[in-house]
Amino acid sequence: MTETDYRALDARYYMPAFGRERMLVKGRGARVWDDQGNEFIDCVAGIAVCSTGHCHPHVVEAICRQARELIHISNLYYVPGQAELAKRVVEFTGMHKAFFSNSGAEANEGAIKLARIATGRRTFVAFEHCFHGRTMGSLAVTHKPAIREPFEPLEPGCAFVPYGDLEALKSAVTRETAGVFVEAIQGEAGVICPPDDFFRGVRDLCDDTGALMIADEVQTGMGRTGKWLGIQHTGVEPDVVTLAKGIGSGFPMGALAAREGLEFGRSQHGSTFAGGPLACAAANATIDVLEEALPSVAGKGERFRAALAAHDPRVRGLMMGITVGDACAGIAAACAENGVLVNCAADGNLRLVPPLVIENDDIDRVCAVLHAAIG
Repeated sequence: MTETDYRALDARYYMPAFGRERMLVKGRGARVWDDQGNEFIDCVAGIAVCSTGHCHPHVVEAICRQARELIHISNLYYVPGQAELAKRVVEFTGMHKAFFSNSGAEANEGAIKLARIATGRRTFVAFEHCFHGRTMGSLAVTHKPAIREPFEPLEPGCAFVPYGDLEALKSAVTRETAGVFVEAIQGEAGVICPPDDFFRGVRDLCDDTGALMIADEVQTGMGRTGKWLGIQHTGVEPDVVTLAKGIGSGFPMGALAAREGLEFGRSQHGSTFAGGPLACAAANATIDVLEEALPSVAGKGERFRAALAAHDPRVRGLMMGITVGDACAGIAAACAENGVLVNCAADGNLRLVPPLVIENDDIDRVCAVLHAAIG
């Protein structure tokens, strides 16, 4: 199919919810190719999804092997690989039990439901510029007015306070608050990090009021920051953790993990496809690869930081943001012209979330292209 054909078909038949520039048709490791044969180092990685790179052979083999045996059965039956995956998620999150979903938005929907049944309360608090999903429940705890306001009124009720502002949070959280949604780093906002004492303050406030501390690790989890969870850098343990993106190497997958005493009872939650055989195979294989890759993530992040120091990057492992203002789209386009894919998050911030298996030569090339593009 020619470029003209697929663009015309897309314009005619697909709802125009996305702005797109090119078709990517092949990926290996940290590199992708478009339909014109152009090669790119991919620092978007499906928006922090392709944690093991594109088409990692161990993940591909696990999916193919499972697909030859059983593709779907539903959660009416024990699912191959599901209990083993739950055990691994519980172990690296430090939680007590897990429940699977198809996406990060669904994981956060599950966290909303779990907080309500556990506390008997209805409302939530989250932070300005946060992003927790686009389904109606997860959208209710997402701040960005442009994506919220067309769908209001939203449920559950949620108050938003400035990220990192403990005094504002103290005014918002009461004994009627079911939970506080917080990201270890705000990814969609442009890789924004809060003050060092922030998470201890959130934890103490939740303990004082009985609200649940819900850590959204959809972008920061699965080794992205150099630890399995972003919040593990702080020494604070949340009540609930939500995961997705990097957990399945590109296969749709999400997870919710909760501390002891927090769990769904029979018929309180469910999903036809969540935690199916293929998803569990992909996630178990992904964890195998990440266990080997994780020790190198911090060093790779420091390599990026040193090379980009002139641009004051915000770096935590392989999650990086650089504020460039109104020039962001132009810089991203210039990078693509020179074989590097990056994207613009909110407020003029470039975001880089490459595969955790990216090699040093590719890091050096990315930094050289970025430096030239920023100018």
